[in-house]
Amino acid sequence: MPPSVIAVLAQLPDTFWMPPSASSYSGDVDRVFYLILWICALMFALVAALMTIFVVRYRRREGKAPPPAPSFGTALEITWTVIPTLVVIVIFYFGFRTFLDMATPPPNAYDIQVTAFKWGWAFGYPNGHVDNRLHVPLDRPVRLVLRSEDVIHSLYVPAFRVKKDVVPGRYNTIWFQATKAGEFDLFCTEYCGTKHSDMATVVVVQEPREFERWLDDAGNWAEKLPPAEAGRKLWEIRGCKQCHTLDGSSRIGPSFLAIWGKERPLSDGSTVLVDENYVRESILDPSTRIAAGYENVMPTYRGRLKDSEITALIEFIKSLAPAPAEAGTPTGGGEDGQR
Repeated sequence: MPPSVIAVLAQLPDTFWMPPSASSYSGDVDRVFYLILWICALMFALVAALMTIFVVRYRRREGKAPPPAPSFGTALEITWTVIPTLVVIVIFYFGFRTFLDMATPPPNAYDIQVTAFKWGWAFGYPNGHVDNRLHVPLDRPVRLVLRSEDVIHSLYVPAFRVKKDVVPGRYNTIWFQATKAGEFDLFCTEYCGTKHSDMATVVVVQEPREFERWLDDAGNWAEKLPPAEAGRKLWEIRGCKQCHTLDGSSRIGPSFLAIWGKERPLSDGSTVLVDENYVRESILDPSTRIAAGYENVMPTYRGRLKDSEITALIEFIKSLAPAPAEAGTPTGGGEDGQR
């Protein structure tokens, strides 16, 4: 199929087969998709049409003996061997060329560190800022360095036609160059546990100057807020909210509501006072003292949170209002529970 025909097929409305195209190589991915789609459609139509014709023409008739079986046809055997082989070669050529483009980031790509965890994303920038939304500059190659804190996840941005598994114990990389400003969905496409469907965020594509302003401002946001407000934002963007609620209900870990200054029962039968030292230890060395009723599955945040950020989280926990007396103290944590 000539490239011009493939290009025409690729101009079909984005919303019919594919989401809107928004990266530099998404058009190449779409062309390979449409090439395979229409080859399959044409082959299906050909086979279905011939089958219908043969069923009607060569059906068994009353009083008429069936014709003898046809003899071996060398020309026919060569034809239906050569044509599929050529089709496969064409598909391989376009597919492999696109794969090489997607697998080879430009040398000037902007690196962003991506950490996947149950159940969220953390995007780390060169200035040290970490966000739960992926901000990238428009029309600049971006390379994502992927790692997982726990199980296998998979990063997928439909509008960019990029998808890559995030595997614990190793680094994977993927790159793209966004060609449209705006917000685009980002999903995890590898089932990773009970909250897998909540593991979604967005890619925010900004003009280069706007991106630089955002990055400079975002890198110092914690210093511009009161400690308790900064702690609440950290609870939202660093994955705490996935496991620790603020309303007294129990998830993977205990709720933060009204725990400050109280005795916490531990899994070994002892108790501990919830104070600055216990919260800090729980963040940096979460396996040291496990809350009763929860499992030891919380990852360490050592090296991922600054001392000032830990202090902000402590102030946020202090600021939470006491639970109503009738609500009682939540217990349990399920099979995936943590401290």
